[in-house]
Amino acid sequence: MNSRYPFLTNPSSSKDKWDRFIPNRSAMDFDYACYMVMEGTKVRKENPNRNSEYQKRLAEACNMNDRTRILAFKNKPPIPVELVPKELVFPSPPPRPQSKPSKPRRISKTCTRIVDAPDISGDFYTNLLDWGSDNVISIALQNTVYLWNASDCSASELVTVDEEHGPVTSVSWSPDGCHLAIGLNDSLVQFWDTTAERMVRTLRGGHRERVSALAWNGHTLTTGGMDGKIVNNDVRARSHIVETLKGHDRGVCGLKWSPSGQQLASGGNDDVAQIWDRSVASSNSPTRWLHRFEEHESAVKALAWCPFQGNLLASGGGALDRCIKLWNTQTGEKLNSVDTGSQVCALLWNKNEPELLSSHGFHENQLILWKYSSMVKMAELKGHTSRVLHMTQSPDGDMVATAAADETLRLWNVFGTRKRVEPFTSFNRIR
Repeated sequence: MNSRYPFLTNPSSSKDKWDRFIPNRSAMDFDYACYMVMEGTKVRKENPNRNSEYQKRLAEACNMNDRTRILAFKNKPPIPVELVPKELVFPSPPPRPQSKPSKPRRISKTCTRIVDAPDISGDFYTNLLDWGSDNVISIALQNTVYLWNASDCSASELVTVDEEHGPVTSVSWSPDGCHLAIGLNDSLVQFWDTTAERMVRTLRGGHRERVSALAWNGHTLTTGGMDGKIVNNDVRARSHIVETLKGHDRGVCGLKWSPSGQQLASGGNDDVAQIWDRSVASSNSPTRWLHRFEEHESAVKALAWCPFQGNLLASGGGALDRCIKLWNTQTGEKLNSVDTGSQVCALLWNKNEPELLSSHGFHENQLILWKYSSMVKMAELKGHTSRVLHMTQSPDGDMVATAAADETLRLWNVFGTRKRVEPFTSFNRIR
């Protein structure tokens, strides 16, 4: 055993064991210890009750007896009161099952059908393609108008106009899908019953130059001419001209009525888009537009009203502009503008999704699908080898037909989610 340093002794040794002394503070009387240090053991022997007297005086000074605990719960905590009676508490509904995130829609980037359309005009300011509510496509090839039935893929010739009247510069189906309006190069408009294959009447006197744009609003056929005039015609009346709207300085190449039939959008070769309102058009002013948009830098042919937001209009500019602009036609505010990089020839809205489709000219000659309202590019559809001048939509909104200066008519399933048409490479001819 190390006598000099006993604390270094190995406690595990059987011969040399030692215990550690750990003081217990709760068993110590610090007041008494202080008193013993100050007074000595002599006082304690002479007056052994002095410590109790000291604690008694200390208790009196602190206004408490010697058995009182400073930190102690005097009463039990109160019972909580129910704010809502149990009989009024309804059980919480079971958690809803989490739905699986929807998969992104697959966009077909190839056309489903190609139809030969020889001798179609390459004039940007014409409107030679339209899809009627009876699922029949009308297309003008020079002086002849053909009907292509999308249900059975059959084609037929409706009319060939004389050279003195042609070529055909615009076509548009009436809402019933049985009557077709045909605008001619000599300023006349023919109105045809396609079921009976006969011309009902000819509309005269509205324009001095060719009729390049047509738009229906019920029984009213609106015509736009290269003379800058817009004429509303009631096809039921003997005197068909209801009113003439003047506002464009040059030719009118785009016309579209809003879904409500209250507002008319027009675009012209003067780089201007205008909004005409029927309530304003009833005044006596010679120029009665509601809004005049002058921010495009080229001809405005492409116009499209949004099907799910009645006061939203998309417009597209020509080769020097290349922009798609979105307008609030109620306030006249421009909501967005995006540079597409090429001439905008036509615009269509998806009826089932917030998407906008545009057709373009040089150099890609493509279709572009845009996400509204961010205008993020979703897909590009290529196939045409020349600028895609005309674009129209099927009655159910799924299919899109395009016609280009490459003399082809192509069908695309870009909007379709219900139909699945297998693509093929064989060509049909319209004539």
